[in-house]
Amino acid sequence: MSGAAPRPKVRRAARKKKRGKTTLISIVFLLILLVAAWKGLAYFGYVPDVPDEEEGRIVGIHPEVRAKTDTLIAQAAERGIEIVITSDFRSSEEQDRLFRQGREDSGNIVTNARGGQSYHNYGLAIDFALRDGNGGVVWDMEVDRNGNGRSDWMEVVELAKALGFDWGGDWDRFPDYPHFQMDFGYTLRQLQNGKVPKGSQVEPIANGE
Repeated sequence: MSGAAPRPKVRRAARKKKRGKTTLISIVFLLILLVAAWKGLAYFGYVPDVPDEEEGRIVGIHPEVRAKTDTLIAQAAERGIEIVITSDFRSSEEQDRLFRQGREDSGNIVTNARGGQSYHNYGLAIDFALRDGNGGVVWDMEVDRNGNGRSDWMEVVELAKALGFDWGGDWDRFPDYPHFQMDFGYTLRQLQNGKVPKGSQVEPIANGE
C-alpha cells in the first residue's frame, strides 16, 4: 500500500543504531577528557607521566648533561674560547645558602630559587664563565678574544643551544645569562615530586628520611 508507515522493527533498528553511535561518540569524548586530565595532573606532578623513573635523592649531574658539557667545552676551545664551568649540580642545602645571600647573609642577590626550585638541584643545569687570558674568570658578554668580530659569550650560547641546552638569558623574568639547562621535558613540579629523567644519579633514600 502506497505511503504506508515503516514497520515497527525497522524503526526500532534505526533507533538502536542511532543510540549505538551516540554511545560510541560519548565514550570517545570521555576518553579524550580522561587523557587530557591525566596529562594535566602529570604536568603539575600529581601523577606519573613517564614509567620506570628512578626514586631517591639526586646526588650529581646527569651523565648526558655532563657529556654535552664536555662537548661544549671542546667546541668552544676549537674557536679559541676557553670556558669555565662555575657550577653544575647543587644540593638543595647549597641552593638555600645561595638564596640567603643578599637577603639574610652578606653579598649580592644571585638567585630567586630556594632549595628544590632550581634545575641545578636535579643535575640538569650548568653555569659558565670565560677565561680572560691571564688565568682569571670573567662574565663579560661583549669580549671578543678570538678576534672574529663576534661576542665570545654569544658564540658559546649558540654552541650550547645546538647541543640541546636551554639558555637562561632567554628568560623574560630574571634572565640568568651564565645558565644552561636540559630539562628532558620535566617540569620543576614533576622533579620536586620525585619524577626524574632516566639515567639520573640517584641515591636511595633511607627509611625515615
